[in-house]
Amino acid sequence: MSTSADPGSEGTREAASAVVPVLAVVGRPNVGKSTLVNRMIGRREAVVQDVPGVTRDRVSYDATWNGRAFTVVDTGGWDPDARGLFERIAAQAEVAVTVADAVLFVVDATVGITDADEAVVKILRRSGKPVILAANKVDDQRAEAEAHALWNLGLGEPYPVSALHGRGSGDMLDAILAALPEPPPEAYGEVGGPRRVAIVGRPNVGKSSLLNRLAQQERSVVDDVAGTTVDPVDELVALGGRTWRFIDTAGVRRRVKEASGHEYYASLRTNAAIERAEVCVVIVDGSQPISEQDTRIITAVAEAGRALVIAFNKWDLVDEERRYYLDREVERDLVRVPWAPRVNITARTGWHIDRLVPALDAALTGWSTRVSTGSLNSFLGRLVSEHPHPVRGGRQPRILFGTQVATEPPTFVLFTTALLEASYLRFVERRLREDFGFVGSPVHVQQRPRKKRER
Repeated sequence: MSTSADPGSEGTREAASAVVPVLAVVGRPNVGKSTLVNRMIGRREAVVQDVPGVTRDRVSYDATWNGRAFTVVDTGGWDPDARGLFERIAAQAEVAVTVADAVLFVVDATVGITDADEAVVKILRRSGKPVILAANKVDDQRAEAEAHALWNLGLGEPYPVSALHGRGSGDMLDAILAALPEPPPEAYGEVGGPRRVAIVGRPNVGKSSLLNRLAQQERSVVDDVAGTTVDPVDELVALGGRTWRFIDTAGVRRRVKEASGHEYYASLRTNAAIERAEVCVVIVDGSQPISEQDTRIITAVAEAGRALVIAFNKWDLVDEERRYYLDREVERDLVRVPWAPRVNITARTGWHIDRLVPALDAALTGWSTRVSTGSLNSFLGRLVSEHPHPVRGGRQPRILFGTQVATEPPTFVLFTTALLEASYLRFVERRLREDFGFVGSPVHVQQRPRKKRER
């Protein structure tokens, strides 16, 4: 599911607050930025060579230090007076600073302060971003004394570090974490234990019958009268060699606002059960036409960010003619959730309920899928070059880079030059699914437009 909002809206502020912090690494050419990035992420991913200008684009990597995750953006050498290709490289570095939460400014301690360094410092001061000063190539005690001269840049304490040998990198990373905003905790109810599955749907579609069949006992009251179940009923069920916690819920008859009496409270409890679950099995009566209420429940599960499996129950009552019309209804009414696994079952007899386990596993796997920042930005680079955003009013918004900020459900933030159209965000989501799967899971694509500079 894709969302977009005006930069000043509440939705955008929420999106911004949910972003994993971004650190831009900048500095003159050949001061050891990429070597330092490799040291921070703990693996050799950034290309390193003793020739200035090897890194030309902004390249993003996932990093973790002391249990906190952040995104590192490596940039090309930044020389404010550069011309030609190097001018464009410098522009990329400047863009990285505008979208970052903090900046790591890398200086060669063996060379000292240059005119280019002082020019970069002026730009960094204007950005208003927190700046950590790294004095690189401090391989011994003598070089550490030379690093103290960098106090004269006026950026505070220089952190002596050797990107090559790792000397001093721990203190520098501690300073980086202190400058970056705290990411929000990801909490989805209980941690560990059996996977939580909510059984939801309209009244009288067979939710309680399914739970009783799974539990192999009369766990829920079953009656032909709609609305028999009011409170959610939990049951630990052994299925597929594992234990699951299934939650039978009240039938959702109408919108919560339109319900009254016990229906109102039953709907509230059902919504709470959806929030508590990891994956929801939406039961649809296969013998009846798909109703507006069915599609509303499916949409509510997707909007709650839960993994989704759709089970067409009472399949013993579905004949050839009904199957034909059901296929047409699925194409028409479930067009927003083509990613949800579908299974055909008969809860009353237990026919094909064993197919629920592969569907649940697939949905939970898609729900917890994480794409590395490198793979994501390679994908975005290909996507933007093949299908750029349309020009509107003489302007063409561009995706600068992206990062996955959460799983359960997979949530992505795109850093852009301006607001992307909702249709383009939906296109990005569709292509993400084609490349990375996310079977059975909603996908949230948010955007973080670059703020306009004040004159």
